[in-house]
Amino acid sequence: MSKRISDIPEQDRPREKLLRKGAAAMSDQELLAILLGKGTPGMDVMTLAGKLARVIDEKGLSVRAEDLTAFEGIGEAKATLVLAAIEFARRRIKPEGLKIRTPADVLPLIRHFAERKQEHFLSVTINGANEVLNVRVVSIGLIDRSPVHPREVYADALTDRASGIIVAHNHPAGSLEPSPSDIAATKQIKQAGEIIGIELLDHIIFNRQAYYSFLEEGRF
Repeated sequence: MSKRISDIPEQDRPREKLLRKGAAAMSDQELLAILLGKGTPGMDVMTLAGKLARVIDEKGLSVRAEDLTAFEGIGEAKATLVLAAIEFARRRIKPEGLKIRTPADVLPLIRHFAERKQEHFLSVTINGANEVLNVRVVSIGLIDRSPVHPREVYADALTDRASGIIVAHNHPAGSLEPSPSDIAATKQIKQAGEIIGIELLDHIIFNRQAYYSFLEEGRF
């Protein structure tokens, strides 16, 4: 038998937690678990939700039904439910068309990654009108570092026909001050962008409480 949400201790059930604390208190994995309802014979619902969350992180708004149905236990019904939920929210929050005027403007789109225990390196693609096109996870690293290469950063930006990008990563622990590797990676990404014609607009390091902007700190 697959493990259902009802099999989880009541105080840990995502639905009850949402009602008690509100949707904003939920992790992405918990929100997806609510939509899925149950897992598969070989995988509990929270584990399955975690795997789906990773795919959605990587694809952003480009996620398609076949990306989800590739997982055992995710049929067309569950895939369409998840995709409908994403589109329903997108039409109201409108990440596409959101104008970026200051670095802090992207924080509502990425802040939930501050909850992740590993470092996630993100790419926010921007068009010529400074509007957001998409938000994607480029790489996931260890607790204190996320290896990233310019080709990975710019691959989706080229697909989006972006004119610029903002990169960002969460610091699961410690200071927001950029490390030597953060500084070196930023320089490398910026130089690559100059060659291919997609401007690196900023690099943001963030946690639950605050953020650090390379642009605001005069490092560009």
